[in-house]
Amino acid sequence: MTLAPELEGRPVPGWPFPVAAAWAPAFDAVPRSLFLPELVWAHDMATGKSRPVDRTVDEAGWLAVAAADVPVVTQWDDGEHQGVEPGTVPTSSASMPSLVASMLEDLRVEPGMRVLEQGTGTGWNAALLSHRLGDANVTTIEVDPTVSVRARGVLHAAGYRPTVVCGDGALGHPPGAPYDRITATYGLRRIPQAWIEQTRPGALILAPFGTHYSNADALVRLTVSGDGTASGPFLQLVEFMKMRSQRLTWPQNPPDGGTVAESTTTAVLPPHGKFDPFPFAAGLRLGDVAHAIQPHQDGARTLWLYSLTIPAWAATTFRDGADAHQVRQYGGRRLWDDFEQTLAWWYGAGGPGVERLGLTVTPDGWQAWLDDPVQPI
Repeated sequence: MTLAPELEGRPVPGWPFPVAAAWAPAFDAVPRSLFLPELVWAHDMATGKSRPVDRTVDEAGWLAVAAADVPVVTQWDDGEHQGVEPGTVPTSSASMPSLVASMLEDLRVEPGMRVLEQGTGTGWNAALLSHRLGDANVTTIEVDPTVSVRARGVLHAAGYRPTVVCGDGALGHPPGAPYDRITATYGLRRIPQAWIEQTRPGALILAPFGTHYSNADALVRLTVSGDGTASGPFLQLVEFMKMRSQRLTWPQNPPDGGTVAESTTTAVLPPHGKFDPFPFAAGLRLGDVAHAIQPHQDGARTLWLYSLTIPAWAATTFRDGADAHQVRQYGGRRLWDDFEQTLAWWYGAGGPGVERLGLTVTPDGWQAWLDDPVQPI
């Protein structure tokens, strides 16, 4: 991945990437290997596949993975998975070290600041924070009891004793408030209002945020105001496991008997890869909409759109070389019409990537914007 432009520093021994000078001592002193379980699954970002690495069988291979700039899965299926082979859904992990370093720099902490970390995971990030800021200034929350207990144990074994809380991160942790910084290690679909309420005016919230339209998130850095709101820019596209209470639930099939509206379109479908710019931007404009792309044996592909709030769907089949494409829509929201308006907005704005987008959060919800908070999308 490409590091943030301000992330300049010297390479830390054992890590193949630079670390900002302020964080280099922490990375020197706190190796990731201290926090990984003996059985992990090294994740290949290019293929999306994970492979098991067992320290009791292959210690050299395990140590190589621990030192590599790759994400490592440490739990599948909320802990229900058993065995060596990968499970169905990864639910806890240690992020790519270069991303950890980038996010810590983006957090812009200073000595004496109090930080609330959301998503303890292995405990490694909490240890890095504790090394720089001191145990008394770091609180970390983990929703999974088993993961939380293990993280506390390895943190203590490594010599760090931040406040480790097992609970719902959406509630924050009032006893430690007010915080100067809040950071999350999981993807969000809503920024909890409790986080804003438990921070000082001028504090920063750094979190992966996105919509159910795109599986990818973007890091957003919000500055908290004194009026219950927070606003700031998106920084870079990332992929994180989602907050457990905000995971996508696919809608049930709509009831039979409704009318399916048919039409055609000449629209051109932008690339929909995980880290392509359009899906993330489209999700911010469309709101509670999910999508799937169905490939066909003849090379055609159908874009399915689903409303997450009312019974409604749309399906548009694209064929290369065709002048027009078939559209079908059903339900109380004309999803394809909304999608075409989103296409027109995106192309009209010059195809903006994440670097031109931002977010404002209020007690009533959130609003994305283009270039400036006064330009909501």
